[in-house]
Amino acid sequence: MNREDFELSVFTPYLLNQAAEQQSRVFSNTYKNLYGMLQTEWRVLFHLGRYGAMTAKEISIRASIHKTKVSRAVRALEQKRFLGREVSHEDRRMERLTLRPAGQDAFNVLTAAAADYETALATRLGPEDMKHLKRLLMALA
Repeated sequence: MNREDFELSVFTPYLLNQAAEQQSRVFSNTYKNLYGMLQTEWRVLFHLGRYGAMTAKEISIRASIHKTKVSRAVRALEQKRFLGREVSHEDRRMERLTLRPAGQDAFNVLTAAAADYETALATRLGPEDMKHLKRLLMALA
C-alpha cells in the first residue's frame, strides 16, 4: 500500500483498537451494572480470583496495568469490601491482597458472565473463525 492509498479505517492497528474497544464496551456493562466497577477494578479482581493472593506490584506486572491504576482499583475494591490487605511477613513494606467473600462471589458471577460472553461471540463468529481469530491475536500480542 502506498501513501496515497492509505486509509485509516482499514489500518490494522486502528481496526484492532476499534474491535477491542467495542467488545470491551459491551462486556463492561456487565461489571459496571452489577458492581459499579471500572475496567481496571474488574482486571484486578480477576487476577486475585484466578491466581490467589498477590501484591499490587505482581498484579501490575502480570496484568500489564500501570501501578497507579492498580492502586486506585485496589482502593475502590477495598471500599466495596471485595478485597483485604495483609502485611507481608517477608517484607513488611508489602501487602498481600486477597479477595474477601463478597469479592469471591463477584469473581464467580463475573467469570461466568465472561464465559457466556465468550460463548456468544464464538457462536456469532463460528468455531473455526473464533479459533483463527484467537490464534492471530496471540501471534500479534
